Amino acid sequence: MNRPERVYKDSELLQLSAIQHLLFCERQCALIHIEGLWEENYFTAQGRNLHKRVDQGGTRPGNDIRVEYGLMLRSYALGLYGKADAVEFVRKTANGGEIWTPRPVEYKRGRPKAETLDWDRVQLCAQAICLEEQLGTPVKYGFLFYGKTRRREKVPFDRKLRQKTADSAKRLHELIFSGITPPPSRSSKCSRCSMKDLCMPEIGVDLSVHDFINSALDSL
Repeated sequence: MNRPERVYKDSELLQLSAIQHLLFCERQCALIHIEGLWEENYFTAQGRNLHKRVDQGGTRPGNDIRVEYGLMLRSYALGLYGKADAVEFVRKTANGGEIWTPRPVEYKRGRPKAETLDWDRVQLCAQAICLEEQLGTPVKYGFLFYGKTRRREKVPFDRKLRQKTADSAKRLHELIFSGITPPPSRSSKCSRCSMKDLCMPEIGVDLSVHDFINSALDSL
């Protein structure tokens, strides 16, 4: 990642989770983080249940791996703040001393995403950049744990992913501080989105007002 174009102030920091919303759908991101709207569905409820343990915070001690739950994060380079589901600190010995190397772990309810759908990996990379900035130590990789498969996906934080994370954080600030919610646009993702009824993506389809009203009445 290149040097940041600017350093954000405390008053300019945005929620780290918003970067995932942005990459999934900019309109969804704006509805949540500009308009303050939220609607839960089966999938978001499952995700909330998966996070119950990590949201309680605390530490799980260990000889070689110590786990911190709910660790607060922030990056003035990205302009983001938030909370890590979990950060594992791995003990290593070097030059007769101990070094505890951090690696973030993010919990997701679904399955691993295709390579092109990298919003989970970008969110995790943003956490790693926060840790690097706060602790002054490099974070080379982290893990995504998916509830459907009950398996971890190792995510290396290479230059390409770091640059996309920086670009996404910049775009997030542009969107939020514009105060403008993008117009609706229907896609295959809409059927699984908890914000569908608030977003009304059908408006983005070429329907007459008469057809749209009839469609809305049929759904009641």
